Amino acid sequence: MSNSPESTTNAAHTSPTVQAEADAVESIAHSAPIVLPIVGAVLMFLLAFIAVFLA
Repeated sequence: MSNSPESTTNAAHTSPTVQAEADAVESIAHSAPIVLPIVGAVLMFLLAFIAVFLA
């Protein structure tokens, strides 16, 4: 058996690490200060429109 780098395996290089996985919350958290006020304004407009329409 040859001991060349192509035929050997190293578990440290093939096992996934926690840092390599992308966290879904961290990937969208940077846009929260922009998105949340916009969504809140749209929600308030829709609720006001429904209140005026039903009155």
